[in-house]
Amino acid sequence: MTSMIAKEQPHYIVVEGPVGVGKTSLARRLAETYESDPLLENVDDNPFLERFYQDPRSAALAVQLQFLFTRSQQVQALRQSDLFRPSFVADFMLEKDRLFAQLTLDENELRLYEQVYERVEIDAPIPDLVIYLQAPVDVLARRIAQRGRRSERAIDAGYLTRLSETYTRFFYHYDASPLLIVNAAGIDLVNNDRDYEQLLQQIRGIRSGRHYFNPAPIAL
Repeated sequence: MTSMIAKEQPHYIVVEGPVGVGKTSLARRLAETYESDPLLENVDDNPFLERFYQDPRSAALAVQLQFLFTRSQQVQALRQSDLFRPSFVADFMLEKDRLFAQLTLDENELRLYEQVYERVEIDAPIPDLVIYLQAPVDVLARRIAQRGRRSERAIDAGYLTRLSETYTRFFYHYDASPLLIVNAAGIDLVNNDRDYEQLLQQIRGIRSGRHYFNPAPIAL
């Protein structure tokens, strides 16, 4: 089954969504299914992130510039490797960097960030498919607490609400590539094979446009 799925896969899949929604775990599983290379952010490598969650104003610009440089380097490496036509599943898209900057920076910081952004050499490939995971704020908060990352202990519901709203606005207008919007609140795409297989069936049928996957959770 895996080999058959691999033949049908898009070349470049991106899984996106707010913190805690499960994008990295899903990206890992899709990469394994499709025998692709995972292209993952390592947020723990950002030395400013924990301080940002504790005191956003003191570290917002530093954390954002660190992510910008790291993400742009990863995307450039992806573009260069495209010569050999490997396939990738990523847990981020470069456009998210500006989303977070607009959410967290004040007017002067955002102006400086935009100047830096314009000078960073970025030639991001367009994904063949974007999977946007959604979940309510209480679900995000519960999942963040369950995974127990030290850097995320200070995340509050207000920040998660603003972040989720920012993602919703962005993907409302997004049309650069096929988009699958997934209600991930009541399903487990990593540990539940039935939920995951339903998602794969959705992916196999997508060639263009905007699609929605709103599965009902299994009654226990």
